[in-house]
Amino acid sequence: MAASAQQPTQPGGGKRKGKAQYVLAKRARRCDASGPRQLQPGLQGILITCNMNERKCVEEAYSLLNEYGDDMYGPEKLTDKDQQPSGSEGEDDDVEAALKKEVGDIKASTEMRLRRFQSVESGANNVVFIRTLGIEPEKLVHHILQDMYKTKKKKTRVILRMLPISGTCKAFLEDMKKYAETFLEPWFKAPNKGTFQIVYKSRNNSHMNREEVIRELAGIVGTLNSENKVNLTNPQYTVVVEIIKAVCCLSVVKDYMLFRKYNLQEVVKSPKDPSQLNSKQGNGKETKLESADKSDQNNIAEGKNNQQVPQNTEELGQKKTTSNPQVVNEGRGKPALASQATEGSKSNENDLS
Repeated sequence: MAASAQQPTQPGGGKRKGKAQYVLAKRARRCDASGPRQLQPGLQGILITCNMNERKCVEEAYSLLNEYGDDMYGPEKLTDKDQQPSGSEGEDDDVEAALKKEVGDIKASTEMRLRRFQSVESGANNVVFIRTLGIEPEKLVHHILQDMYKTKKKKTRVILRMLPISGTCKAFLEDMKKYAETFLEPWFKAPNKGTFQIVYKSRNNSHMNREEVIRELAGIVGTLNSENKVNLTNPQYTVVVEIIKAVCCLSVVKDYMLFRKYNLQEVVKSPKDPSQLNSKQGNGKETKLESADKSDQNNIAEGKNNQQVPQNTEELGQKKTTSNPQVVNEGRGKPALASQATEGSKSNENDLS
């Protein structure tokens, strides 16, 4: 029995590692000395969408963020390896002192390796998350877009949208509600007030309900101050909700419509040319999604003004259809109605004759 319980041996004679050992090693690589390597609750950063080239996107993001980060916060201070703390040679004789010194050196070197901007795994294709440390993401991204909007100077090729993320939590409705109650206070709790809209996007997640999330967040904003009103054309604040797998990213941004929904490719274009405003963004998918977001917000605004909660998903996720059967059938109904009209006219002529 004891022999059968032993782990199988490899051809070289060594024992094979169990599954638990591989899992622990993988977690250790994700959370090494340079910080977390994947998107998780408790982080701040910048969510960036790109056009099929994530590596080039990370390079452009580092270049752009470092340029404007140095402008706002000054150059990043890095400590050379020669300046790392080290103990005296005499302490090596004492084992306990040597261990304490080694632990202190590891902690110090870990803090030195934490950079201002660090790319982590987002969990979705064509999406890059840059973790930030010691800065305010919403102010930095707003400063970047404001400068690009004024100068009309294009500085990126593959980056599409750049959204600041001020906080992350678990992507479950109860966790999101509890987190949003305190997260939204600086902007919407009395005496603070303002007009707002909610922009929702979900990736690689199937258990969250879009309409329910928007309804709950809008209710929280209204509870914080009854004078907060929905405005979909030119709101003061836009509540950005980005869900990736089991993580919910939240932020409150300004000038969302003015800066072309925080799209770096569109913000540098001149608004005088209407053809540029209607041009496709990236691969064309984001344009359709953003138009769907706007229709959803219109329906939510109508439901809030009438103090009624929509009963089905068609009121929130789809455009309203008219009662005219010609519009619903889109061509199939028209011949039928035309034939009915001709038959009716013939029957009237027979009656008259």
